[in-house]
Amino acid sequence: MMCWASRTGTRRNLDALGRHGWGLLISRAGVWRVEEWTCPATGERIRFRIVADNGAWSDFQTGQEFDEEAFERFLIWLSGLSRPPEWLVLPDMVAGGLRSLELSTRYLNRCLSVAPLVLIAVQDGMEHADLAPLVGPNVGIFLGGSTEWKLARMADWGAFCRERGCHYHVARVNTVRRIRMAHAAAADSIDGTSATRFAVTLPMIDAAARQPDLFGRAA
Repeated sequence: MMCWASRTGTRRNLDALGRHGWGLLISRAGVWRVEEWTCPATGERIRFRIVADNGAWSDFQTGQEFDEEAFERFLIWLSGLSRPPEWLVLPDMVAGGLRSLELSTRYLNRCLSVAPLVLIAVQDGMEHADLAPLVGPNVGIFLGGSTEWKLARMADWGAFCRERGCHYHVARVNTVRRIRMAHAAAADSIDGTSATRFAVTLPMIDAAARQPDLFGRAA
């Protein structure tokens, strides 16, 4: 399970993330900058692997509508990078149901021109039948939505992704308990802010992320 941390410019935290093999999630709502870390064995400067988030969660927290103009500027910036993000979250509306899905599908082709893989943020009110015609090798699932809904449906959406062979990402995973839930749901990747903000917590969180699910992940 690949782990992504929200982008940070703090050198101590960057070096800790790099040593543990974490990548960086760059948000449209944050600082648009790639980062490097120093390999302790060789002293070499190594660029982090990156993925990109649309910033909708930040808009939601501040009570704003999704900022499409800023997102378009973000796409232009991403297009200019020497290496594209490994995946990009399509625009969405937190807890927006099918209105969110309509917004995501409108940007599908535009975002696939920037990244090789795009993720649809599934939200409260969406069901498997709504996403089944859309997912595939280049279109995966980003488990968003309200916290209560996300925790209740994590395993269910994991089964959906396994059946269809698409990438499954679980957002906002900041505790050992949620990491274990993501493992059990067979998530391909997770992200969180805890490892970014507190380097001291990283070994514990990373160990939980690397430990195989004790109950066994479904094949």
